[in-house]
Amino acid sequence: MILPVLLALPLAGAALAFRAAGRPAAAINGAAAAGTLAAALLLAVAVSRAGAVTAFGGLLRADALSAWMVALVGLVGAFAAWEAPRYAERAAPGRLYGLVQLFVFTMLLAVTTDDVGLMWVAVEGTTLASVFLVNFERTRASLEASYKYLLICSVGIAVAFLGTVLVYFADVNQFGQSAHALRWTTLLRLAPHLPPRVVELAFVFLVVGYGTKAGLAPMHTWLPDAHSEAPAPVSALMSGVLLGVGVYAVLRFKPVVDAAAGPEFAGRILTGLGLLSMALAAAFLWTSVNYKRLLAYSSVEHIGIVCLGLGFGGAWGTAGALLHIANHALAKSALFLLAGRIRAAYGSAEIGAVRGLLGSLPGPGGAFLAAMLALMGLPPFGLFVSEVMIFGAGFRAGRWLAAMLGLAILVAAFAGLLRATNAMVYGAADTRPFGAAERRVPASALAALGLLVLTGLAWPPGLAAALARAAAIVAP
Repeated sequence: MILPVLLALPLAGAALAFRAAGRPAAAINGAAAAGTLAAALLLAVAVSRAGAVTAFGGLLRADALSAWMVALVGLVGAFAAWEAPRYAERAAPGRLYGLVQLFVFTMLLAVTTDDVGLMWVAVEGTTLASVFLVNFERTRASLEASYKYLLICSVGIAVAFLGTVLVYFADVNQFGQSAHALRWTTLLRLAPHLPPRVVELAFVFLVVGYGTKAGLAPMHTWLPDAHSEAPAPVSALMSGVLLGVGVYAVLRFKPVVDAAAGPEFAGRILTGLGLLSMALAAAFLWTSVNYKRLLAYSSVEHIGIVCLGLGFGGAWGTAGALLHIANHALAKSALFLLAGRIRAAYGSAEIGAVRGLLGSLPGPGGAFLAAMLALMGLPPFGLFVSEVMIFGAGFRAGRWLAAMLGLAILVAAFAGLLRATNAMVYGAADTRPFGAAERRVPASALAALGLLVLTGLAWPPGLAAALARAAAIVAP
């Protein structure tokens, strides 16, 4: 029962918000986000007890990996909903709240279905739900970014469709027509008997297709524009969990490919794309003059780190990648929400326009500095732990060259982020009279930072067990 409720809450919230206006729309958005978060946590508890939860004859199914992603979507969705009223004043609030809830629904559907085809539809649905949010401010730049986002991601999802068709072909060609031929549970059971060459070709299409949605280089070109033009809560959702949903689709196919063709094939592809994404992002982190674009390129880097962990494989590499998805979601949620406050205060998203942030806005400035340090992977924040796990897995697997190259790129990216952060937070304070609202730190950003400290210093009870169960699905 919990799965239908989980999906019904944001869908009902979207339907009601589209019809409402003003304060009622905000109340509906807040109630839907709070209910979705509560249902996500209840689902995580149910999965930890039962191993898997199903509904509608198995069409909907949540295991430990699904529950991990559902919890992230629910949490970041709540953070975004908390901050959304600040942006709803610029246009019809029902439209913003309705699209945000519809966006959350499509992401939840993508990670809670056992059907490969329905997951593909849901991932395409995330594009259709969020493209109007990218163009929410209706400027020329946001319109261009939304068209670019729609075009590139639609092409990517079409490529993923070809990969899905090839997997289906391999399945039915080997075992005949079946009503459940495209269920994850069926594919995993039959994977050792699937033709390796067909599965390998399918995985190439799938990585390119879903990697486009995840922001992997060189398919990442939509990401900097879309994330920099969207309102801050939408950017938090896109960078925090939408990219993770793209990775989730690849995660689901990886054990099938490993069983059919061996783990080396998928590992080499993911390692190579991970290093490429990190290297390209590191170069742009040195040249970006817009801090929202800077954060977007940082997402490309961190998705590259996640793929590096999956490429290294093993319990440590896979668990580190899943933990990194969660830590990155928390860090980017905090940073984009803070960036929205800073942009509202300074009237610009250019790095050169923001100086002396610590002196001008001590609260948001201090939180922004802490979140940037977390993003750089410094202790005591959780990204330090997940990066140590990932690179430790590389050295343990004997992948010394890839691990050393990844560390070198990581240092270059660290320096680029540090350079931009130093330019923004230090220097002479701005003398303009900032209002009380601009000096206030978003509560959701503080909550995200608190959780990052928790994952970096002392894991809460149950986190290690949940992470191990989720990792065992990807790397049995």
